[in-house]
Amino acid sequence: MSTKLFSATPLSLFADRLPKTSEAAAKGTEPATKPARKPKATTRPQEPRRPAQPLPADDGGLRLVPIQRLAQGGRWRVEAMRSYSHPVLYWFTRGQGRVTIGGVTRGYGAHNAIFVPGGAMHGFEAGPQSFGVALFFGREEGLDLPSDPMHLRVRDAIPQGELSNILDQIQRELESAKPGHERAARHYLGLLSVWIERHADSAESGRSGAYQRLARRYAELLEDGFRSGQGVSDYARSLGVTPTHLTRVCNKTCGRSASDLLHDRVIFEARRMLLETRLPVAKVSEQLGFASPAYFTRAFQHRTGKTPSAFRRGG
Repeated sequence: MSTKLFSATPLSLFADRLPKTSEAAAKGTEPATKPARKPKATTRPQEPRRPAQPLPADDGGLRLVPIQRLAQGGRWRVEAMRSYSHPVLYWFTRGQGRVTIGGVTRGYGAHNAIFVPGGAMHGFEAGPQSFGVALFFGREEGLDLPSDPMHLRVRDAIPQGELSNILDQIQRELESAKPGHERAARHYLGLLSVWIERHADSAESGRSGAYQRLARRYAELLEDGFRSGQGVSDYARSLGVTPTHLTRVCNKTCGRSASDLLHDRVIFEARRMLLETRLPVAKVSEQLGFASPAYFTRAFQHRTGKTPSAFRRGG
C-alpha cells in the first residue's frame, strides 16, 4: 500500500478579495472610479488616506505574501528592479505578464513558478488579474536551493497541486500556535526544495546566448555597485564593451536601456530607504552615491513625480 506525499488541495491563500479596476485605471491613465458628486452639508467627512503598506522586510524571516499585496501602493513595488538578501519563489496561479531577472525579460502565465536566488536583481508585472504568492525563504540553511534563477511553466495538474499544497501547509504552520509549528514549516521548506530539484531539468534558465550572458553579468555588477555612483560607461568598461553595445544588449534582452535599469534600481532603493528608515534625505543621497542632495532630488522627482520629502510624507 502506497501513501501519496502530496495532495492537490486548492490554495485559499491565493483568493484575495481585492476590488477590480480597469486596466487603464491600473496603469494610471484614468481614474478607477467616476468622480464623486459634490457632498451635501450633512455628508460625513472622508477618512484620511491609509498609508502605503511597507515593503516586505528583508530581515531574513520566512514568510508568504500574496502577489496582489506586494503590488499595493504602486506598480513600482513589484516592477522596479530590486533584490533580496535571501531567495524568493513566486508562484503565479492566475494572470499573465512579464518578469525580468538578471537583465533578461520573458513572459509568465498561470501556473508559473519563478525562483530568484538571493542577491539577484529582478522585477515583474502584476496586473489586476495576477494572483499567486511570493515565498521569502529567509535565513533557512541546508535546503540545497539553486544558485541560478529558474522559470518553471508547470503545465501538469499533479505538480501544480503538489506545489500549491506545500505552500498551503507552510502558511498554515506559520499561522499556527501549535508546538513545533516553526520546525514543521521548515520541514515543508525541505519538501519544497525537493520539488524544485525534481523539476529543475524543465526550467528556463535564460543563460543561453551571448546577449543574455552579457545582460546577466551587467545585472550582477549593477547589483553589487549601484550605490557607488558609477555610470553606464563605468560598467561597460568593466565588462569590456562600449556603452552603446551594452545599451543595445539590454534593449534586446529586456526592452530597456542599460541606463534605465541602473536608474530604476537606484530609485527603488531610494524609495525603500525613504519609507523604511528615518535617514535624512541628504544621507539617503550620500549612501546612494549621488553627487549632491540637490541632484538626488532632481533625479528622484524625474522618476517618480515627487520630491523625496513629498514621497516620504505620502508614500
